[in-house]
Amino acid sequence: MKALEGIKVLDFTHVQSGPTCTQLLAWFGADVIKVERPGVGDATRKQLLDVPGADSLYFTMLNHNKRSIELNSKNETGKEILTRLIEECDVLVENFAPGALDRMGFPWERIQEINPRIIMASIKGFGPGKYEDCKVYENVAQCAGGSASTTGFRDGPPLVTGAQIGDSGTGLNLCLGIVTALFQREKSGRGQKVSCAMQDGVLNLARVKLRDQQRLDVGPLKEYSQFGEDVPFGEATPRAGNDSGGGQPGRILKCKGWEQDPNAYTYFIIQAAVWEKVCDVIDKPEWKTQEGYAKAPERLDKLNEIFETIEQWTRTKTKFEVMDICNPHDIPVGPILSMKEISEDDGLFATGTMVKVDHPERGEYLSVGCPIKLSDSEVKVERSPLLGEHTEEILVKVLGYSGDDLDRVIGSGAVGEVARDAAE
Repeated sequence: MKALEGIKVLDFTHVQSGPTCTQLLAWFGADVIKVERPGVGDATRKQLLDVPGADSLYFTMLNHNKRSIELNSKNETGKEILTRLIEECDVLVENFAPGALDRMGFPWERIQEINPRIIMASIKGFGPGKYEDCKVYENVAQCAGGSASTTGFRDGPPLVTGAQIGDSGTGLNLCLGIVTALFQREKSGRGQKVSCAMQDGVLNLARVKLRDQQRLDVGPLKEYSQFGEDVPFGEATPRAGNDSGGGQPGRILKCKGWEQDPNAYTYFIIQAAVWEKVCDVIDKPEWKTQEGYAKAPERLDKLNEIFETIEQWTRTKTKFEVMDICNPHDIPVGPILSMKEISEDDGLFATGTMVKVDHPERGEYLSVGCPIKLSDSEVKVERSPLLGEHTEEILVKVLGYSGDDLDRVIGSGAVGEVARDAAE
């Protein structure tokens, strides 16, 4: 059986942060019912279109394994349907702007009144405070959460990362909050609110930079390149280029072919435990015993020289040859893999990290698979739903509408245009 089989999730999310969360729940077996505006749907269905007449990759890659119902929650019949969905579901997930559910007539108090066991999970940009009513997107969250100010090179501007740590990162947090609340409900019998702020999620992932902010109060950050270059530190955690955040000196170095290939690079870390092996690999055996090089603290003011010497060696090898040579010696290195290389890696398909998905409108496409592997709950990635594809199925099989009552609902305009063969 699937880990979350039998759990029904009312998915009021859109764009990326919320759909990341509900897709994980769906992958683990929950029945995720995605509620969408009739005739419109999730905004990402039509964003960054690449195949005419088909849902975008932005939408399909975030909404696998879900069912879609079109619903106008401002319509009186729509409110009736929404009330019944709340009665039937275990979890309601939303990432609306602050106050949107209240304006629909469904504040938390009303939702809890309808179903005292329901978990209501919300993603907002900020937690309570002066920014709580502000709208937030991915890059805004990265900036407000401390990531951008600590990313980039010391003499350059703040940078956002290509990883969606604000949206998808917060969606992962919310998913954990939901399953934790479901576990507690088994003991208490009651539902509760779960909330995650994107600013909080980014800061949680940038915690090592908060660590360094406090270390600045007692002295310089010696593992940062600027210490070895005798550049004074300011009052805030600086941008450190590609220095390692774990205290072990590390840099991104050029490899063979870097002149033509923008990703012909490797990350190279010189841990104290493998220093002598590094010296042997790069043909600098004298550094193993030479004063100023033999001990890790003595090397801190020579990191530029050391990494320049290592790079002279890495530039004679491909990034994969560097990996093959260093790994047997336990020297931590990692090739800079492009998205093209990742999308062609058979090993990632074998583990389900990458998957191929068939779609009736756009054909086969690549997507990420479930990043969490359970030995007793296999994840099969299924395509995203077409807009309103399961409207009648949900009305009939989940909510129990039939006959004249079903005709009334479909004719009310609350659920868009319904193909009447879906549940027959």
